[in-house]
Amino acid sequence: MDPYEEQVRLALHLWIMELQKKPSVMGKLANKVQTKLNSYIPQKVHNTVTVSIKQMVKAVLFGAKIITSPTPHPAMSLLHREALVKDKIATYCKTGAAEGGITGAGGFLMSLVDFPVLIAIKIKLLFEIASLYGYDVNDFRERLFILHIFQLAFSSKEGSQKVFKELQNWEEKSIALPINEDHFDWQAFQQQYRDYIDLAKLAQLLPVVGAAVGAVANYQLIQKLGKTAMMCYRMRLLKVQ
Repeated sequence: MDPYEEQVRLALHLWIMELQKKPSVMGKLANKVQTKLNSYIPQKVHNTVTVSIKQMVKAVLFGAKIITSPTPHPAMSLLHREALVKDKIATYCKTGAAEGGITGAGGFLMSLVDFPVLIAIKIKLLFEIASLYGYDVNDFRERLFILHIFQLAFSSKEGSQKVFKELQNWEEKSIALPINEDHFDWQAFQQQYRDYIDLAKLAQLLPVVGAAVGAVANYQLIQKLGKTAMMCYRMRLLKVQ
């Protein structure tokens, strides 16, 4: 085992241990508050949001190959792959921060525009990362893996632990996966994602400070997604469960 791989394995084990910890008291409280708030929203509104996010994510997922090369990168060392991945994450963080700053400065209506744009940026980043790790995003099951990464990054502690179990032994589980997107749990996906974004980006709607909050929030959200993706692909490449 080379020194870099040994370092990666250690970081991966520490990440898994942190992921599997029990939820904190504050985490549980925040989740209860968000659940209570959601209960006041009419089901028709939830349904509308679910359909909107489903169509938006599907459009990005199945149109992304037009703007992102889906060709897997040839064999290269893990160190080389991850140098390229980290560079890609840094680039997308800057792009997301710039976009969040512009829409945040524009107030409430512009911040609403930020929602679909940010999803598109994140999905494009995941396509790039998958290709850099050598996986073919033309395979629908690889796109499902991407959606699971998305869920893992933007879920509550309980939700992320559930998704993590689904990602373990992915190569074996993927054989039994559906060949189209209709069996994906879009309701859970949109709820978890929206709840996380609500807590992270609420201040973006405020005047004056909205630009700064939008830039910082987008940067951190994309950075979190990038790190989560790296860990998930490391698990597959190094066969760590």
